[in-house]
Amino acid sequence: MLGGLLALLLVVIVMGGTGYYFFFAGNDGIRPGQLITQVASRGPFDHIVLEQGEIESSSNTEIVCEVKARGSSMGGVAILWVIDEGTKVKKGDKLVELDSSELELRLKEQKIQVITAEARVTTAKALVEQAKISRQEYLEGVFKTQEKALLSTKAIAEQNLRKAKLAIQSSERLVAKGLVKSLQLEADRFAVANAQNQLDGADGELQVLRNLTKQKMLVQFDSDIEAATASLSAVESELREEQLELAEITEQIEKCVMYAPSEGVVVHANRYSSRGGSAEFVVEAGATVRERQAIIQLPDPSLMQVKCKVNESRITLIEAGMPAKISVDAIPGMRLTGRVIKVNRYAEPSSFFSSSIKEYATIIEVIDPPDNIRTGMTAEVQIFVEQLEDALQIPIQGLYEHGSEMFTLVQRGPQEFDTVKVEIGATNDTMASISTGLSEQDRVVLNLRDHLTLMDLPAVIGEDNSAMRKLGAERPVATAAGPSDGVAPEADAPGGERRGERRGGRPGGPDEAGGRPGGGGPGGGGGDVNTMVTRMFERLDTDGNGTISADEISAMDSERSGMVSAADADGDGNVTRAEMLQGIRQRMSEGGGPR
Repeated sequence: MLGGLLALLLVVIVMGGTGYYFFFAGNDGIRPGQLITQVASRGPFDHIVLEQGEIESSSNTEIVCEVKARGSSMGGVAILWVIDEGTKVKKGDKLVELDSSELELRLKEQKIQVITAEARVTTAKALVEQAKISRQEYLEGVFKTQEKALLSTKAIAEQNLRKAKLAIQSSERLVAKGLVKSLQLEADRFAVANAQNQLDGADGELQVLRNLTKQKMLVQFDSDIEAATASLSAVESELREEQLELAEITEQIEKCVMYAPSEGVVVHANRYSSRGGSAEFVVEAGATVRERQAIIQLPDPSLMQVKCKVNESRITLIEAGMPAKISVDAIPGMRLTGRVIKVNRYAEPSSFFSSSIKEYATIIEVIDPPDNIRTGMTAEVQIFVEQLEDALQIPIQGLYEHGSEMFTLVQRGPQEFDTVKVEIGATNDTMASISTGLSEQDRVVLNLRDHLTLMDLPAVIGEDNSAMRKLGAERPVATAAGPSDGVAPEADAPGGERRGERRGGRPGGPDEAGGRPGGGGPGGGGGDVNTMVTRMFERLDTDGNGTISADEISAMDSERSGMVSAADADGDGNVTRAEMLQGIRQRMSEGGGPR
């Protein structure tokens, strides 16, 4: 009897559960617990953009290399010693010591050059003084001596002329008395003429000396003085250059030891590659630095900021002046306030391994930064794009995008649902503010994708592309020789076919040879295949030598390595560009098509 009662009780439980299920589930099979709902409510709403960034100082004192390593074969100067990163330093503390051995050798050679230049200057100065003394010697000595000699000669000639004239007068009286013959008178006349000629010659020499010879000699002496002065200027200029070079080398040796210009915490200016994060330059003993290359940074701890990269889909929401909340990962519980001070207009450079999505650098100033934050720390930044005091809001899981519109599913009763079109104001990571479509206390379904059959969505109206079709019909048709003049003949193809149509298929579709639109069939598509091979080599030829080696093939996945190995026509284990082109064209001719 007890067994019968248990069986009856089991039947009642099964029938009750079945009735309960059909009562609540109805024809749609909705049971309590399947739906996740939440009531739309009003309250403060914050539209937040959340990003990760890195703390840095907006005022960094950079310690750069100022040593010119012109004679170095490595194109730089080696670091002999560098202070440890993170060390707190005071003004005047030693930070870096560079190798100055080469400069010290040049210093010794330059000192010899300076001494030689000084000797040349001394010689040039002596030549200038000699030229000046020679000019003075001529004016005050040689010229006056020559002038007095000619004046004496002229005086003698004048005396002789007077004697000759007296003699001729005496001869004329004696000839008149018949005491002297006329021959004597003729001789006295020749004596007067000779004395006159001697006087004229002496006077001419004196005039030439005073007016011509003197000027000629002065021009020569002045020229000698100017030439000696020019030589002196040249060797003095050489001396100054050698002295400047000596002073520069001395200064360069002094700059090989760098000291802290102010207090701060040492940060090594290591540089990392944008291709994969590997270090291109690490500040350490033995590393080589170039002129003007940063070695150490001393950030100002009172001026801190966060630099983060914002996705291009959200960068248009951010403007300078927006408030921000900052959390530092290394210090749990720390919450800092900030303000957006700069939004870059140009995207950050992308690397070989990065995606095509662009990111824009955004700088957030930290207001009243504490002393315990350091540059390089990771920070989470919440940028408050919009803040609403009273907004109707629901979780973003309650939204469903259909076409270009947003819908939500509102539960009116246990088995009664309405599909409501809504307009969204602002969103954050969890909630969305609703402008129109919902009312307060409306209960929306959050797990919509599990219950899409409950939604009554309108038909999606296709986009009107008639203008594009019209524009495409008007484009010029390209010929083998080049683009046409804009008139597309209706029957130019062999067999009277229209351009753009292929035999045995719709316009633009595959032809009988198994080709593809755009010339991908046999014998065609040379330009597309070349582009394809170029892109493949950019990705697969990691060392950039123009050949995909066996090591590069072994690093690929099995499917890709098999495809590349199949193109190795000569079987040497390496695949050249020509082999890859031939392999892809052969695969396309066999109907396989390129991967």
